Amino acid sequence: MYAIIEASGKQYKVEEGITLFTEKLKDFAEGDQVVFDRVLLLKDNSGVKVGKPYLENVKIVGKVVRHGRGKKIRVVKFRPRKNYHRVKGHRQWFTEVLIEKIEY
Repeated sequence: MYAIIEASGKQYKVEEGITLFTEKLKDFAEGDQVVFDRVLLLKDNSGVKVGKPYLENVKIVGKVVRHGRGKKIRVVKFRPRKNYHRVKGHRQWFTEVLIEKIEY
């Protein structure tokens, strides 16, 4: 059984027991329970249910494991023949969520 959810403006495929890395959830501390109620699709033994746009009475329950920052990426700006270049680094914040159960 799996579900497609919308969280932080992105869509994720989740199953029970997996770890989900999403954009940082500021309102939750480590160890808090988080509920995703924007479920777009649910696939179980009886078939596939598709929401318009979301499914009603379906929730994904998870637990926040930790907050952290991802690997550093380099952003480069460059103008040819103008002696202009800038190099900047960026590390994106994330929240690691353990998916505990899918309720429907």
